[in-house]
Amino acid sequence: QVQLVESGGGLVQPGGSLRLSCAASGRIFSINVMGWYRQTPGKERELVASITSDGTTNYADSVKGRSTISRDNAKNTVSLQMNSLKPEDTAVYYCNAQVIVPSRRLEVWGQGTLVTVSS
Repeated sequence: QVQLVESGGGLVQPGGSLRLSCAASGRIFSINVMGWYRQTPGKERELVASITSDGTTNYADSVKGRSTISRDNAKNTVSLQMNSLKPEDTAVYYCNAQVIVPSRRLEVWGQGTLVTVSS
């Protein structure tokens, strides 16, 4: 059983910063891609940023330039540094990982961490 646990969400004022972290645990052979998605009521879950095992990154246009995704392959963790936060960044942020276990590939989701941007 592979699990993802997010942390770092909370209340922040507009223009502030937040760092989200996600740790994968379980019987993991390797992780191909790790990423962050977000979802707000009435809206589809959308990609915020992703990073491959070799460090290739991808960002949504809405966060490009003010967010940085990084990972530690040895620790099976991924982080998202978010700066200059806007009210529209308010959402539940979910960690995602494409995990290779000893026998097959799995796509695993964390339960999410809430980010609220408000004055």
